[in-house]
Amino acid sequence: MNKIINKKYNKNEPWFQWLTRELNSFEAFQDFASGKNPEDVAEDFISNNSIAISQVFEDFDEEDKDTLDQFLKLTECEWHVFRILEKQIELRNKIRFVDFKKRRK
Repeated sequence: MNKIINKKYNKNEPWFQWLTRELNSFEAFQDFASGKNPEDVAEDFISNNSIAISQVFEDFDEEDKDTLDQFLKLTECEWHVFRILEKQIELRNKIRFVDFKKRRK
């Protein structure tokens, strides 16, 4: 996990911090707006960062694999949280409140 990688060749940054920073600065929403799906956007990210990513894999060890597995679990958990929130919003929008104090005429 002490592997250092950066497309700008900063040798003092762990690979997962580099990846998080690069993903956060990646303009994915522009690609979504132009009609690309998430898988294509991800492939573009990998392509744009292929040299740096290949350096990550040169010395990838079990600790790095464990770190990647934890990130995958966290990402899946976040996805589920967003889906639950989306369903709750949809449900809330379907609910109509009835004022029982008002009488029908």
